[in-house]
Amino acid sequence: MKLPMVYKLRVLQLQIFRTIQNFFENFANKRASETFSYAIKRHQSLLRRKLGSSDPLLQENKITNLRFALKSIDGIILNPGETFSFWHLIGKPKASKGYIDGLLLSQGEVKTGIGGGLCQLANLLFWLALHTPLEITERHHHSFDPFPDEQRVLPFGSGASVFFNYIDLRFFNPTNHKFQFHVWLTDQHLKGIVHCNNELAYTYHLEERNHQFHHIEGKHFRENEIWRRVIDKRTGDVIQEQLMIHNYSEVKYEVNG
Repeated sequence: MKLPMVYKLRVLQLQIFRTIQNFFENFANKRASETFSYAIKRHQSLLRRKLGSSDPLLQENKITNLRFALKSIDGIILNPGETFSFWHLIGKPKASKGYIDGLLLSQGEVKTGIGGGLCQLANLLFWLALHTPLEITERHHHSFDPFPDEQRVLPFGSGASVFFNYIDLRFFNPTNHKFQFHVWLTDQHLKGIVHCNNELAYTYHLEERNHQFHHIEGKHFRENEIWRRVIDKRTGDVIQEQLMIHNYSEVKYEVNG
């Protein structure tokens, strides 16, 4: 009984500390329905996938939660010198706001909780931001891989874990350009696009490298790297090649071979 109470007190402590820190941040707050002229990157992810033996109803609940969260994100403008914060925009997911139980990944386990499923939105926004010159200032990854690659289209480990409010997704705009994120739902997909008010001189390409599984002391682990190449649009030359993510996580499902 003591351990759950200690955990809750620690979470509360971290949330209060983050709230105090936030007073000193220059967050993006302005949203607009008008779209900037230049589309930088588009992406979509399936709303319903087979996730092990989890209850399919939790995915329907996730869609409900996403609808509420999208209202705070869609159209957000990131001006020069501003920071995008997932939780600053969405706020705490609470039942009083309409959020319901969805699937959560927490403390090495698959659980349910109010607002579950919002990681899918964080995943989308992170992937879009990786295709821009924005600086990723905070991103957390899951400490374990809970489900096999059923209909997965992005490399393993390219998502972002979020937990109100101290496990956040943040990116900073160090450029002289303005960026705008649009996100919406269709019957089958969560969709997003990042626009810019100017045409960029570079494009950004992500690729997975060195993907492998490890079997250590009766457990399986999965490892990979995600690299980014910055390419000059005019010449096609690779200007920069950078390791963006190195993943190493325990696998929670059966691995064949």
